[in-house]
Amino acid sequence: MEVIIGVLFFLLALVFSSLKFVKEYDRLVVFRFGRVTGVRGPGPVFILPIIENFKKVDTRMVTMPIPMQEVITKDNISAKTAAVCFFSVVDPYKVVTKIEDPYAATNQIAQTTLRSILGQHELDELLSNRDKINAQLQAIIDRRTEGWGIKINAIEVKDVEIPESMQRAMARQAEAERERRAKIVAAEGELQAAEKLSQAARVISSEPGAMQLRQLQTMVEVSAEKNSTLIFPIPIELLNFAARSGNSGQAVVQKVVEKVAEAVNSSNSQSQSAAAPRAELAGSLAAVPPPAVMLQTAEAAAQPTTIELSGSIPLEKQKEEHLA
Repeated sequence: MEVIIGVLFFLLALVFSSLKFVKEYDRLVVFRFGRVTGVRGPGPVFILPIIENFKKVDTRMVTMPIPMQEVITKDNISAKTAAVCFFSVVDPYKVVTKIEDPYAATNQIAQTTLRSILGQHELDELLSNRDKINAQLQAIIDRRTEGWGIKINAIEVKDVEIPESMQRAMARQAEAERERRAKIVAAEGELQAAEKLSQAARVISSEPGAMQLRQLQTMVEVSAEKNSTLIFPIPIELLNFAARSGNSGQAVVQKVVEKVAEAVNSSNSQSQSAAAPRAELAGSLAAVPPPAVMLQTAEAAAQPTTIELSGSIPLEKQKEEHLA
């Protein structure tokens, strides 16, 4: 009786030891007398004692870092780069029967492929076109590991180190590029401003009194800040008239400038406030006819013109002799 109980107890223990509960992410590659009979799992799996054994394979995704690799790019620049590889087992049968250590083999093939692919690209492409390089690495490594039952899900270049001298050169290049763009923007602004000024000049030239009003407005704006500097614009036509008339014309222009300076100085000395000189100067300029009218009259005259300036700077023409 005791023998029967012992045998039953042994058989029961053998059954329980042969029953395996496989997790959802694991697979069992079962060998019977040294030959693979299949892949079992997940869930309860019965393994015949003595005649069967198994090898467990994890099918979850594995994150494998690729150590820093020193590469030489296509444009002969030395750089150090590191990457990370994501892969998983899709065929447990091939992983067990086709390769001894699938993880070490995947690591080595990833390192060699990384150095080979990065050596085919220039440094600028390595820094800017990482998505393209990552896709190329994934396709090549996945094609090589397909026979091992391993699927490469992704591979990413995560770090690129370049020499300090190259970093300084790239910084100078970036600074020069920014300066070039700034100069282009400034030139475009000058072009647009010149076009608008040309349009404004055409509008002002169509009205004889527009330039005179513009000069008065500019002088009011300059003197609004209570400064001691007054700007008196001299028409370009007056200077051209002096150049064509010779010494007599230059004497007339010089006399005009001297009279204006005397009027401004006398106005500043009589009043300490800034409003009086501005009002007197504005009234004097208002009495001066437009430059075009003044020059037409002067050129049409056969006698030289004598100009006297008082507080209001009137212009009186007196014919004495013909201009030489």
